Amino acid sequence: MKKAIFSLIVIALVGFLFTGCGVNSNVMFKEAKNVELNDSVPMRPTSDYKISIDDKITFTLTTKNGAKILEEMSGIATEQRTGANIFEFTVRQNGKVKLPIIGMVHVEGLTVSSCEDTLAKYYGEKYQSPFVQVRITNQRVIVFPGNGSDAKVVPLLNTNTTLMEAIAQAGGITDRGKANTVKLMRKQNGKRVVYRLDLSTIEGLKYVDMIVQANDYIYVEPTPELSKEISEDVVPIVSLFSSALVIFTAISLFK
Repeated sequence: MKKAIFSLIVIALVGFLFTGCGVNSNVMFKEAKNVELNDSVPMRPTSDYKISIDDKITFTLTTKNGAKILEEMSGIATEQRTGANIFEFTVRQNGKVKLPIIGMVHVEGLTVSSCEDTLAKYYGEKYQSPFVQVRITNQRVIVFPGNGSDAKVVPLLNTNTTLMEAIAQAGGITDRGKANTVKLMRKQNGKRVVYRLDLSTIEGLKYVDMIVQANDYIYVEPTPELSKEISEDVVPIVSLFSSALVIFTAISLFK
């Protein structure tokens, strides 16, 4: 009897060790030893965003250097637009986008302003003094507010969207979120650079007006739920152990 009980205890301990490896396994981006995070966060973009593959762009085109736009704004134009269809054009894997009349144009790596100049040059062969306005429509940041199931993709409708605005649009930091451990992951020169932010104190106000950039990841580290997850792992093992103990006890009584 004692030997059987001992065996059950060993089995329970082994089971706990294996299940314990999964405790808080949903926590991402843990800091490895001897790896330093950058605390010096650039408050504003150091360079203009460059158009990338799979970006979606829209553009408007008017002639005479945009004179029609001013006429419509001032009411001078005899015919005013009551509405206009907006078409999106996707940058292909070769870095080019197919546009009406002028066909394929290479835009990957161009800023919005340089893209406008490029399109004005091409359309200038067909139209008189073209005025072009370009907008990238799929710019966004991904916010993990402290609970993985609450992650949000936040579209950047405003080019000057701040860190606080992005977090607010994601619903704010959750109850599990650690405001003192916020990681901003930004792609620079082909690799992700991780910045560490502390928003738990008044000193953190220096970060709230930081301008986020397209494709930034904002990760609020969650507080570990050790008691909850350990209990979820241990209860089935304890239940199994108790059931087995009852069976062994019953058998020993009938012997």
